Amino acid sequence: MTPAVSLSNVSLAYSLTRNRAGTLKEYAIDVMRRRVEKEVLWALDDVTLELHPGEVLGVIGANGAGKSTLMKVVARVLPPTKGRVVVRGVVAPMIELGAGFNMEMTAYENIVLYGTLLGRTPSEMRDQVGKIAEWAELTEFVDVPLRSYSSGMLARLGFAVATDTDPHVLVVDEVLSVGDASFQEKSKKRILDLIESGTAVLFVSHAMGAVLELADRVLWLDHGRSVMMGDSEEVISSYTEGLSTN
Repeated sequence: MTPAVSLSNVSLAYSLTRNRAGTLKEYAIDVMRRRVEKEVLWALDDVTLELHPGEVLGVIGANGAGKSTLMKVVARVLPPTKGRVVVRGVVAPMIELGAGFNMEMTAYENIVLYGTLLGRTPSEMRDQVGKIAEWAELTEFVDVPLRSYSSGMLARLGFAVATDTDPHVLVVDEVLSVGDASFQEKSKKRILDLIESGTAVLFVSHAMGAVLELADRVLWLDHGRSVMMGDSEEVISSYTEGLSTN
């Protein structure tokens, strides 16, 4: 089976500036005199993986392990510094839900805007507004500016827009914690329906129970490197044992 996602020896570096300038003027002088020190941080370091249609790959690791960077590489937000990334088909990223929203615009306007950012047409999104708002349980608030929304309402709206499609690849970041218990169950069912239809899922979470329940395989990242990848139970067991000994 042809992989939906294939990463070959992928690395991504961030360039960090190290200098003690207290003002912008002092910083500019340091740049001209070449006194600014640069440090390279490898957020991903030689990661190789394949993700097939209908498969769920869980990604675990401590904060700063490279999980968010991996998601952004797969979602085509960030290009790798080294290596090769192949993603086949439409990607629906659920990273920082609602990050593309305009808080001064209404939910209706944002549904259309957010949908177009995900590659859909404005006319298609206008037709879907009622369905999306109803699924997010926000029908009464569709003409209200988002500055009046709670963080939970924003996340529900972002989730509803991002999953109102049939993507080939779904990139999921902790979204099963959105809303109350009833909405979380509803969200999980929608993700399971997408998996059933053949969507490949990259699922990042700190909740080991959710990863164990959903993932077919698990990747453990640490400081950007792949520590272990394989059977969900084995990888999670090794990861949690490592935490208990530190």
